[in-house]
Amino acid sequence: MSLPLTANHPTLNARRTDGVLDWAQMLSGAGLILFMWAHMLLVGSVLLNPSIMNAIAGFFESSGMAQVGGPLIFLLFLAHFVLAARKIPFRIEGQKTIWEHAKLLHHQDTWLWVVQAVSGMLILIMGAIHMWVVLSDLPIEALKCAGTLQKHSGWLLFYLALAPLVHVHLGVGLYRIAVKWGFAGRAQRVGLKRFVVLLVLVSVTISVLTLFRFWFMAV
Repeated sequence: MSLPLTANHPTLNARRTDGVLDWAQMLSGAGLILFMWAHMLLVGSVLLNPSIMNAIAGFFESSGMAQVGGPLIFLLFLAHFVLAARKIPFRIEGQKTIWEHAKLLHHQDTWLWVVQAVSGMLILIMGAIHMWVVLSDLPIEALKCAGTLQKHSGWLLFYLALAPLVHVHLGVGLYRIAVKWGFAGRAQRVGLKRFVVLLVLVSVTISVLTLFRFWFMAV
């Protein structure tokens, strides 16, 4: 017969620590989801009128929110990656095992975890490049963004790859948060998946239209 775990038992303490880190991962992920949707709408305002985007960006910069908030978001971005990386196998053997299990189980949620892990690794690199370029070249202006994309077509390809990656990652993250933390039961999963797919399609569409608005803008 096994003995009950005491309050100071190492296994119980490890479980508590893991639980706290899971909460931190969820909260940091939720914060980044909200930020990225706000960011998408801010930049996407160029579809209505470049002056609207300039006015919004100007407000954040004149109030110091861009200069302070930008680095804070970057730190939150790194913290979320470190928290999520606890459960990502970095050794080849571990990656092969996860891949084989995903193929063997034929479980959609397992594949969603694989998609989220892979997209997260790519976003870590590409997102860091994007944030460095933007924060080191303030102020943010519609014509400046357009000029950068038009003069260097590689940036257009870069963002055409980054935008779908980000929104797929956000969508999968939103779904997994809802399922893991009990916001959506088994009966609601099908409807939730449809909502997330629609949300991702709308977000990617707005992002791609925004990029081509910059591409065809007269500079």
